[in-house]
Amino acid sequence: MTYDLLIVGGGINGCAIAREASLLGLKVLLVERDDLASHTSSASTKLIHGGLRYLEYYDFRLVAHALRERERLVKAAPHIIRPMRFVLPHEHAVRPWWMVRLGLLLYDLLGGRMTLKRSRGLRRTDAAYTAPLKHGGRGFVYSDAFVDDSRLTLFNAIDAADNGATIRTRTALDSARREGGRWHARLSDGSEVEARGLVNAAGPWVHQLLGRLGVNSTSGVRLVKGSHIVVPQLYDGDHAYILQQPDRRIVFAIPYQQDFTEIGTTDIPVERPEDARIDADEIAYLCDAANRHFTKQIVPRDVTSTWSGVRPLYDDGASEAREVTRDYVLDLDTTGPVLLNVFGGKITTARHLAQEALGKLAPALGIVAHPVTPARVFPGGAIGDIDQFVAKVRFTWPFLGEDRADRMAHAYGSLLSEMLAGVGSETDMGEDLGGGLTELEARWMRDREWARSADDALDRRSKIGLHITPAQRARVEAWWAANG
Repeated sequence: MTYDLLIVGGGINGCAIAREASLLGLKVLLVERDDLASHTSSASTKLIHGGLRYLEYYDFRLVAHALRERERLVKAAPHIIRPMRFVLPHEHAVRPWWMVRLGLLLYDLLGGRMTLKRSRGLRRTDAAYTAPLKHGGRGFVYSDAFVDDSRLTLFNAIDAADNGATIRTRTALDSARREGGRWHARLSDGSEVEARGLVNAAGPWVHQLLGRLGVNSTSGVRLVKGSHIVVPQLYDGDHAYILQQPDRRIVFAIPYQQDFTEIGTTDIPVERPEDARIDADEIAYLCDAANRHFTKQIVPRDVTSTWSGVRPLYDDGASEAREVTRDYVLDLDTTGPVLLNVFGGKITTARHLAQEALGKLAPALGIVAHPVTPARVFPGGAIGDIDQFVAKVRFTWPFLGEDRADRMAHAYGSLLSEMLAGVGSETDMGEDLGGGLTELEARWMRDREWARSADDALDRRSKIGLHITPAQRARVEAWWAANG
């Protein structure tokens, strides 16, 4: 089988490039050795943001670029992306008040015309924001957005597949060679394919893949581990906190799954992509980071779950991990059939990365690239106001119950109508496998979302895995063993 473009890596960058390329009419194959978003792209802080702290390193281009993308994404995926207010307390401040205020004004300015609320100082009337804090009410409030990172990656892949791309999970690239003006690739299932171009979007494994291809690159990558913890809810409200630390880092505290608070992240240099595991020192660091600011104190035994991801940051020579740029670099190799290597990047800028990638690939592939996604809505995103949509889902399918209706409305958006077509009662959805995951939804994940295991369904397609018992997880695993 011959393709225009073979993409290796099913993280946010690979899936975004597959989406862009398929919309431009290219014949695309994306291969991922594990599940979509199974590594770094499901282990983020789950924010769509400009990167307020990047201003400290004068990375104005990246911030402005990311803020423009934030505006697009909030409109394109309102089911999985929601605006969020962030409180920046000035207690334990390591930066003067005037510097923070100036930075927030610049953040607003770089964002241009935006629908999200602009920054301001904390007021005496902001009791909901200040009540959880140990000290006073001096500080600031600004806006960014929360995202379901796994599903954003997934919706890029779905849009690509809907436009003709082939997505193959659990399929690795074993080898590839340049011959006769094409890439000749062997996949882990024994099949062989040809492609006019190859994209190395392997994330933390980008250099390992280059070695397999026998290609040298002058661009370097630094692997930096970011870990997060989840604890029982530290405060009421749907706002988040950005907490300054004595080491000049910042740590986020974000509402997570109704009854929990997510705290992160760390910045730890690592040697291997496989080192994506939180350690005791990181857990203690994140607990201490929260305890400096919140009245409600936590200890490591309060942690209910964790995640860690290894970020493949472009090596710009910065001395410390926290200073390394979060921008991306696209390295084009045209010594034979075209090869594009993706270094760095972040979830917020993946769409633009894909657009720029196709611009670089276009001459070698004989096409004229033009922007096709700036105003494009993601699958399920044509819902209008999310609160009104949730109310509509509750009314239309009352047997779902409020909690499940909320979860499914946010997970699937307008695609929920397709999933529940002809369903008139809970009985029609089949057995409840645990935590509200029914056979109907499991089949949808299997048939439409490439889910191949219980972990795919419980930990990435949904976050039901946070709430179910080991016995319920075992029941989902048994169903997948019989039906996957």
